Amino acid sequence: MLTLIHPTAVIHPGAELHPTVQVGAYAVIGERVKIGPDTKIGAHAIIDGLTEIGARNQIFPGAAIGLEPQDLKYEGSPTRVKIGDSNQIREYVTINRATGAGESTTIGNHNLLMAYVHVGHNCAIADRVIIANAVALAGHVKIESQARLSGVLGVHQFVHIGRLSMVGGLSRIDRDVPPYMLVEGNPSRVRAINKVGLQRAGLTEEDLLVLKKTFRILYHSGYTLNQALEQLDLLPENAHLQHLRRFVQQSITKGRRGLIPGKK
Repeated sequence: MLTLIHPTAVIHPGAELHPTVQVGAYAVIGERVKIGPDTKIGAHAIIDGLTEIGARNQIFPGAAIGLEPQDLKYEGSPTRVKIGDSNQIREYVTINRATGAGESTTIGNHNLLMAYVHVGHNCAIADRVIIANAVALAGHVKIESQARLSGVLGVHQFVHIGRLSMVGGLSRIDRDVPPYMLVEGNPSRVRAINKVGLQRAGLTEEDLLVLKKTFRILYHSGYTLNQALEQLDLLPENAHLQHLRRFVQQSITKGRRGLIPGKK
């Protein structure tokens, strides 16, 4: 089987493309790029740098992946972009490679990045994340699995966004978004648990009850954060509660951004 490459595409002889890769018109693929089976590259897309893309990805027209980071500290070091399998990367998405030598910008599996999303240097996106149109992720942002980011919002550098959280459109995210929570606004606030998203993800009624109690303890009890964490230890053992508690504890350590607060 021949590689399905449009005659106007420009592909460096050193690039490694599986024979089933499709490449659209006027796409440009650089020397150190590796692309896995059944991936489709749209017209006018640009893929460069030390970029490794897995299987069954669909990269739409105009996307730019693996170009230099928008970081004045970057000195030309060999840095990477690593993308897993079965992702949809829509029109004009930009994914910058990392800044420091040996570092990577990473995207996992089964993610949807809608049009005009920007993924800054050293970001790490896990699995089954949906990021809507015109979302900008600054450098070093980490997004856990199954998070949902609505359109036209900005995320500050070094922010962490927890699993199965939901961020409302037009929000300003300057601190960490706790897992399982619904966050929106400018300034952003934690509004409630992400009930609909959690139900769709298959969480049980018991899980939801524990997370509702957790929300009330963290945001409506009047406890200090340390007191609230002590109260969480008294709740029934639950894997989602453990993950949330661990996220909160890590978020308030030195060098992290801290947590987005609740409504006053």
